[in-house]
Amino acid sequence: MAEEVGAGQAQITNGEGISQQELDSNALHDELVMKQQEAIDKEISTSIPLVRGKESVRVLTDEYKQDAVYQKKVDEISASYKFIRRTRPDGNCFFRAFCYASLERLVGKDDEFKAFREKLVASKDILAAAGFTQFTVDDFYDNFLEVVDKVGKGMTDQELFDQLNEQSMADYLVVYLRILTSAELRKGREFYVNFIDGEQSLDDFCQLEVEPMYKESDHIHIIALTSALKIGVRIVYMDRGLGGNHDFPDSLTPSIHLLYRPGHYDIIYPNAETETI
Repeated sequence: MAEEVGAGQAQITNGEGISQQELDSNALHDELVMKQQEAIDKEISTSIPLVRGKESVRVLTDEYKQDAVYQKKVDEISASYKFIRRTRPDGNCFFRAFCYASLERLVGKDDEFKAFREKLVASKDILAAAGFTQFTVDDFYDNFLEVVDKVGKGMTDQELFDQLNEQSMADYLVVYLRILTSAELRKGREFYVNFIDGEQSLDDFCQLEVEPMYKESDHIHIIALTSALKIGVRIVYMDRGLGGNHDFPDSLTPSIHLLYRPGHYDIIYPNAETETI
């Protein structure tokens, strides 16, 4: 007669004291979490454009109706800034905001176009010095240069807006900026290593936190990219702290202004700027 398995009989384990039932339960939980995240990512990609049109900064008031702290922050920011251009919250928001703001300020401005183009062409030297092969970066660089040259040939604000809302092209530009940021970090490793927490090496940080798409950006990313392209960026902080702003790098007058809310960057426009799309 076969023995009955009693309720108190020990469960099969994996040798580390974890039962098969627990393993199956954990695997199911992980699968559900992954599916939930995929659903969230899909919803974001289908419902939120890569970059939006300009809106009044006051639209932020509606987002924080029940929050007196943030309502006050909106009042403070609106004293200096008139418009906001929101970006998709997908981890690429800093690079996407920087890219869009860099290019839109070139529209109809020959001198600024020429200066930016020279910086972009020179950026390939940074990549070469960091050991990136031409084969690795050419596609991303060529696409970036193509868009820049379109701007120089008379691309309108609307055409630029449409171009940078095309996922494939927009992502090529973001990838190039990520690679350039990584190259700048590697080139100046003795300086930048001081910004990395823990035991992680700078090379590992670049491979895990800078080069992959959808990885969020911190001060170290901003310092490196603005230094590589010699473009000043002012970050205006909107959080529960003291707020204020900071210019990257300190030596340059900011030509791009970004609003930082915890985990996210949008473009903002000083009151003196005129409205475009």
